[in-house]
Amino acid sequence: MAKAIKTIGILTSGGDAPGMNAAIRAVVRKAITNGVNVKGIKRGYQGLLNEEIVDMQARSVSDIIQRGGTILGTARCQEFKTEAGQQKGADICRKHGIDGLVVIGGDGSYQGAQALSRHGINTIGLPGTIDLDIACTDYTIGFDTAVNTAMQAIDKVRDTSSSHERCSIIEVMGRNAGYIALWCGVANGAEDILLPEKYDYNEQNIINNIINNRKRGKTHHLIINAEGIGHSTSMARRIEAATSVETRATILGYMQRGGSPTCKDRYYASIMGCLAADILCEGKTNRVVGYRHGEFKDFDIEEALAMQKDIPEYEYKISKLLAV
Repeated sequence: MAKAIKTIGILTSGGDAPGMNAAIRAVVRKAITNGVNVKGIKRGYQGLLNEEIVDMQARSVSDIIQRGGTILGTARCQEFKTEAGQQKGADICRKHGIDGLVVIGGDGSYQGAQALSRHGINTIGLPGTIDLDIACTDYTIGFDTAVNTAMQAIDKVRDTSSSHERCSIIEVMGRNAGYIALWCGVANGAEDILLPEKYDYNEQNIINNIINNRKRGKTHHLIINAEGIGHSTSMARRIEAATSVETRATILGYMQRGGSPTCKDRYYASIMGCLAADILCEGKTNRVVGYRHGEFKDFDIEEALAMQKDIPEYEYKISKLLAV
């Protein structure tokens, strides 16, 4: 029979995402309702190794659900990628009485959770990343806010691009995943959408598209470029030289990580946080919480990390069709 969990730790790791605070709030309050103590770990795995650990009560998470970022802070930690660092982290958890840990972050954060589980700490992962690139789940905390933030910014740039009859290249986040670019490309009516998963690096096709659109009477051209492709500024210079169309690059950057989370990010993160606390209290470990086919559920972390995710072919074809 599984040993009863007495104290749950919670940390946020990797890039911050809107909705992380909603998840923290839910974990804390659901765990306390379940009769379990909660400790917050500041600055991710680095904070764990530094023993930046604080007690949390229900009031500790008051008035945070509407805030972007994470109240616990986050940081990258090279030491925790080593076996010695992982063992040290597990020992620190035991020292502070933490027998269950909720980790909110992306794939890299999950690998850290997986390592702690191997060292005897019950761990549950929550998908906190704006990139929507975790294969086991149809939703990741922060994506909805980030994509809406980007969409609204692109609308504004498009207004001025239209006024000046320019070509605009707008670079959105998504290091190796093109979901923000795909969604914004369709939602903002872009003429070209460049995705890491699909782009063939043939700029001549883009140049031909701009020239042909000008001949058809289009006075501006919008290109959504994913961060994983990048080089938007140099691309703009090359396109302007080849087409004689004034071309400007705008890199939206970290603004996509900030801001008050949308209702969806607050709601989904809250349900996921509660589920994480519940399944830890049930004695489960080495699991990740996800949302799939309309249901909140948990998966084995090994299975989750082994899954592959790609841009749905039909959605990609539609994005090309609508850009005509």
